[in-house]
Amino acid sequence: MKRRGLTVLLGALLTALLAVGVMTVPMPYVVLKPGPTVNTLGVENGKEVIKITGTDTSTSTGQLRLTTVGVQPDVELVWAIEGWFSGDEAVVPRELIYPPDQTQDEVEERNAEDFERSQFSAETAALSELGYPVRVTVEKLTAGGAAENVLKVGDVITAVDGAPVTTTAALTEAITAKPAGTAFAIAYERAGKAATVSITSKAGEGGRPLIGVQVEPKQEHAFTLDIELDEIGGPSAGLMFSLGIIDKLRPEDLTGGKVIAGTGTIDDAGAVGPIGGIAQKLRGAKSAGATAFLVPEANCAEAVRNAVDGLTMAKVGTLKEALTALETLRDGGTPTPCPAS
Repeated sequence: MKRRGLTVLLGALLTALLAVGVMTVPMPYVVLKPGPTVNTLGVENGKEVIKITGTDTSTSTGQLRLTTVGVQPDVELVWAIEGWFSGDEAVVPRELIYPPDQTQDEVEERNAEDFERSQFSAETAALSELGYPVRVTVEKLTAGGAAENVLKVGDVITAVDGAPVTTTAALTEAITAKPAGTAFAIAYERAGKAATVSITSKAGEGGRPLIGVQVEPKQEHAFTLDIELDEIGGPSAGLMFSLGIIDKLRPEDLTGGKVIAGTGTIDDAGAVGPIGGIAQKLRGAKSAGATAFLVPEANCAEAVRNAVDGLTMAKVGTLKEALTALETLRDGGTPTPCPAS
């Protein structure tokens, strides 16, 4: 009996050790969690998130908080199980966040680049809304390109075949809409003088039609504007940055004293795009004291499935719609909601 009992005890111990080993084996998943939120109208790490100098700015009594998702990249089975049963976390395949052909460092570098580009687009969209038109300016000419010796660095492209060019995307779309070898009437300004020239596109890599210019959106204003925020990646803060810029440069308080959170990419024209991790962002916003959340239209179905009590959700597809939602909230109304799925 003693030998049999010892055998049972050793078997149980071995089973327990094997179970512990299995529970600590790395899994091909990551866990998404509510990340920190940041008030774009406030101060973070001792610095103004949006710093504007050289003009009058206003002070808000409320907050406009961007939201983030925390990613736990190294997941053991026990953590995966916890995540599957958690209302705040999501367990997703690792390749959705870290593609197999990219290292974790490469993904983080790309996210940092996306974050920087989102700041430029946020500024462009906000200043356009405030009445500062975009001027699509030639920054570089490609050697051997169609525009070489025709356009010059500093030229402002104003139209293609009579259609106004108000964003860099509009220029790209106009050129790529027709096959290489197409002659375009390019209207531009140089040193304050308007002119029009014919440029025939050439085939670039993969046969893509190009005229051989690199352009950048510029908006003339007398003040300086800087966004200073570290340790956040990806493009999803664009909308909240745009709203923060507008709030600071307009005399009225966009928040009405409320804590409003949100998310969404934004392009130069003010279109709001979808993001990932909406469920975690909603919960992070609620934890930060937000009472309303601006949801990109394309994320509405998922947001409705993950609705958080006490957090009003407003559907937004453009910067103008976001501003309308804020106005409605200020007036005590209910903004356009995400439709029930």
